[in-house]
Amino acid sequence: MNIKKHLMSVILLASSIHSIAQITDSKKDSLYIQQVESHKEPSKVLHAEPIYIDLIRDLGARKGEKEWNIGLGLTDNLRFDSYEALIEYEWAPIDRLGLEVELPFTFYSPLNGTGRESVPSNQLNSIKVAAQWTFLVNEPSATSMAIGYINEFELSDFRNFGSPFIKGNVYNPFLVVAKRWGNNFHSLMYTGPMLDHNFSTNDINMTYDINTSFHYMITGTRNFLGVEFNKTLDKSDFDMTIRPQMRLGIADNLLIGIVAGIPVSRENERFSSFVRLIWEPGH
Repeated sequence: MNIKKHLMSVILLASSIHSIAQITDSKKDSLYIQQVESHKEPSKVLHAEPIYIDLIRDLGARKGEKEWNIGLGLTDNLRFDSYEALIEYEWAPIDRLGLEVELPFTFYSPLNGTGRESVPSNQLNSIKVAAQWTFLVNEPSATSMAIGYINEFELSDFRNFGSPFIKGNVYNPFLVVAKRWGNNFHSLMYTGPMLDHNFSTNDINMTYDINTSFHYMITGTRNFLGVEFNKTLDKSDFDMTIRPQMRLGIADNLLIGIVAGIPVSRENERFSSFVRLIWEPGH
């Protein structure tokens, strides 16, 4: 009799463990999405954020969210290599509003005997300030939309630093539309004009960016695989760079994004790479 009871207990325990495993496997995606979206008000849809052209803050940002980014990149040009570095801080002072301050640097190294004087000077490119407002969060369709504005105070390079200190300004309004398809697939479009105002000549040059991205978020994690298509229209000229990428969670509040850049129709640029370290204090 005792043997029968023990056997029944073992069978019931095994059955329970199997059921729990099935629930875990089938629902961990939806549970993770619920953790992000239903944690508190206001409503928010989970979207995969592109790594190279990143957003000012998550779409549907909630008050108190904040994030530090450090980026490092290398671009192989025909006559020189350029090294990119950036540090940025983004935060949400109120629900749905994201703000950002960024300092992007570029350093140059000549190639194949190219004279140093024919290579651009190292520089702190600009002081960037930005804002982004999520005006639509639709949970049933897993869609979010936002408008924003980036203002870049362009600085003189290190050879001529301070003469003048601010040499121009870039005005960049933009629109973001993002949709999640099911639990794992994500698409996003980030588009808008960039007006580059040169203070010395008073000329304004306009280009138009259309950045689209597609990502697959790995089940039950914040990790993803994806690709960005960064396209720029400049009068009759068209440039596009394809950027395959991946994001990995190192810790609960620390992520790393790795990007490769493959130019499609650029005359002077070859392959590039970029790494972004993302830290979310208090996450």
